[in-house]
Amino acid sequence: MIKFSQKGKGPALILLHGFCESKEMWNTFAERFSEDFEVFCPDLPGFGETRLEQDHISLEEVAVMLQEWMAEQQIEKPILIGHSLGGYVALAMAELMGGELKGIGLFHSTAFPDEDEKKQTRNKTITFVKKYGVDKFMDAFVPPLFSEAHRLSQEDQIAQLVSSGKRSSKKGILAFIVAMRDRKDRIDIWQHFSGKKLFIAGEIDGAIKIEASRRHQAFATHYHELEGVGHMGMFEAESECLEIVGKFLGN
Repeated sequence: MIKFSQKGKGPALILLHGFCESKEMWNTFAERFSEDFEVFCPDLPGFGETRLEQDHISLEEVAVMLQEWMAEQQIEKPILIGHSLGGYVALAMAELMGGELKGIGLFHSTAFPDEDEKKQTRNKTITFVKKYGVDKFMDAFVPPLFSEAHRLSQEDQIAQLVSSGKRSSKKGILAFIVAMRDRKDRIDIWQHFSGKKLFIAGEIDGAIKIEASRRHQAFATHYHELEGVGHMGMFEAESECLEIVGKFLGN
């Protein structure tokens, strides 16, 4: 069963968190946009309060789970915005649901599959998590997501994300590393999706290279690069991102 938060009234907006994150990461955005939208923030399976029952899961299976959850909640024609893994899920949902979605946003994410080098890194991460467990992984995983220039000023936020991430199940972490590693190319889904499309990139994002992000620009209705920002723009450049998302939602 998908656990989620719900705030506000109006057209539906669904905010999807990233890998080892949870619905609480969107609190500021949910608060801001609940004035004009009904904002839903689900916990993906294995993260936050949503359990993952099986040992393996694909992004396609997650998309079906969320489609069923949307039907249960009577959510129609939503805009989806996903951070990192959440963006991969949003694209899988766009492939599954197409015109049932009003818009999609990729927030430090990509429609491209993992390159070989990235797949090798995923495999090393699997080995690390199996050997050392969730707590040690989260201590090492979160800080580098932020640009070096922002790590000190974001110290409290990093600590909060580490703590939240330690609630993730080991099974969920391992299942989603494999799901991300093996995900397919969805650049055609991004290109041909008929709704409006937001793309936010971090100029110095170590997880999603800026060169790859720029290859999405031609097909985006709204494209933005955040100067001096890593993989966590919603925290590193909060005000700028709130403004960008607000303009996207308003158009």
